[in-house]
Amino acid sequence: MKRVLKAAALAMTGALALTACASADGGSGDDKGSTVNIVGFAVPEAGNKAAAAEFNKTEAGKDVTFSGSYGPSGDQSRKVADTKGKDVDYVVFSLEPDMTRLVDAGLVADDWNAGPNKGIVSESVAVIATQKGNPLGIEDWDDLTRDDVKIVTPDPASSGSAKWNILALYTYAKQNGATEEQADAFLEKVFKNVTTWAASGREATEAFKKGVGNVLLTYENEAILARQNGEDLDYIVPPHTFLIENPGAVLEKSDPAAKDWLDFVLSDAGQTAFVEKGFRPVGDLDISGIQVEGANDPADPFPAPASLSTAADLGGWSAINAEWFGKDGEKLRFDKLYAEATKQ
Repeated sequence: MKRVLKAAALAMTGALALTACASADGGSGDDKGSTVNIVGFAVPEAGNKAAAAEFNKTEAGKDVTFSGSYGPSGDQSRKVADTKGKDVDYVVFSLEPDMTRLVDAGLVADDWNAGPNKGIVSESVAVIATQKGNPLGIEDWDDLTRDDVKIVTPDPASSGSAKWNILALYTYAKQNGATEEQADAFLEKVFKNVTTWAASGREATEAFKKGVGNVLLTYENEAILARQNGEDLDYIVPPHTFLIENPGAVLEKSDPAAKDWLDFVLSDAGQTAFVEKGFRPVGDLDISGIQVEGANDPADPFPAPASLSTAADLGGWSAINAEWFGKDGEKLRFDKLYAEATKQ
């Protein structure tokens, strides 16, 4: 079993440079435009690029360019805190505690989550991805305890995606009547089948694409994007799964264009761009006319699970982290289960 934590993941930077007002020679044609510097977890990069292209068509966005740095959510959050937000305008993370770190550091406003969307800019659900044709016949989380299953999943030490996956597994067990002890035993069986703990959700996907393991635990949108990019994989939305809620915010000292960008992300046009990349919409966007390439059913891309747990159901992220995910070397429930699952 490999537990991979790569600092190099933080170097997943790329200029989005998406401006709709290019001059004939390919330049911006205007030196007075703004640049919005984005730091985020790896998975929403495609959604941000698609939304930025649409934002550039608006009056507010016509002279705005973007730069982006993407990597594991926890690592990205710590990097912004350590550099005191230098050269950062907008942040988007896998989960709320990574944003809370920046609030505590005085870099993001206390009321970042006061709006109707409560600071959430994109949503998804936890799914199970398999090799093309689902040769193992995987149908639900319980199948992950089988001896022929080799799982790739991110590591919660660096990745928010990993935490969503673990909570999906835990709430599945509880939904089916397990006691806490039985839920722990179930998680241990699944953890025994993990062949690689990757640094981020994106690195887990890349490992799976290269033939590592035969099951990938991931976001629904990540599986859809992989298929949009030509990858031969299938994915299953289990009858019970977990709602993934990704927070985004502007920094206190950001370029004013960053607020316009955040407003656009939450608009129907912005959410449509994210939907087309496989994210479930935030708010009340009508997606009935949107085809989502790569989804199991492009015309009906986001089936409602029979049951869906949320972080709020477990008391919110403060309570979840206090029970499950330690920091600064503190060993909590996940680490203890991991140790039991991997001891020789």
